[in-house]
Amino acid sequence: QSLFVPAPGPSLQDLRKQLVQEQCREHKKANLKGNTLEDLSQSKLKNFIVDDKHGIIYCYIPKVACTNWKRVLYALNQGEPYPDLVSIKSSTVHKQFKFTLLNDYSRTEIKAKLRHYTKFLFVRDPFVRLVSAYRDKLGIRPSFYNFIQYLLDPQTERSAPFEPHWRQMHRLCHPCLIEYDFIGHQETLQDDAPQLLKMLKLEDSITFPSAYENVTDQDFLLNWFRAAPLEDRRKLYELYEEDFRLFGYRRPSELLDD
Repeated sequence: QSLFVPAPGPSLQDLRKQLVQEQCREHKKANLKGNTLEDLSQSKLKNFIVDDKHGIIYCYIPKVACTNWKRVLYALNQGEPYPDLVSIKSSTVHKQFKFTLLNDYSRTEIKAKLRHYTKFLFVRDPFVRLVSAYRDKLGIRPSFYNFIQYLLDPQTERSAPFEPHWRQMHRLCHPCLIEYDFIGHQETLQDDAPQLLKMLKLEDSITFPSAYENVTDQDFLLNWFRAAPLEDRRKLYELYEEDFRLFGYRRPSELLDD
């Protein structure tokens, strides 16, 4: 064993967290009113599942491995020995079972839990997530281009914010106001899941279901976005740009440049 082992560089987690902090600083400069946690209404804390026993807070984003992470939290709730995750029906974690949410607590408790618990979220390429949400929720009618038009229509959010399946990830999980301990990516789920379970000291008792690889190449998005005029694709990118930047997703130039 050589004495001159190079010091390990910053981990992928460090880089992801650093990027969020840098982007949030930029955003704050541009956006002087910089919101604080105090400004978040209870209704904006609906996507945070709390596990008091293990000191975990999970901000779930629909269409980003959320069924399996809900299965993990459901299993933890059942106590040891934990049920096999694959045996837990998705309807159980999405419908029947009532998770404890952050907005069930008082402001004082919320602040304490956010300070002391391990907080994590999983994100995904914003455009791939949109396609996935569209396929899952709407099927084939209206067309994907109609769906884009709906998202771009300023009237859509007049009465209520976007449905969570297509609401921007940063609006569900507020990464500029809440400092996450772990930021996972759907694209690297096979590596990130075991790493997170280890961080939560659960690696010996919980096995994350092996996920199918979600194959998405450039052609995949091109095929979906083909029907949308360039102008609309650019507007859509603007709508989700903060998600791309915060979480280090490449700007899809093949969709946006002439």
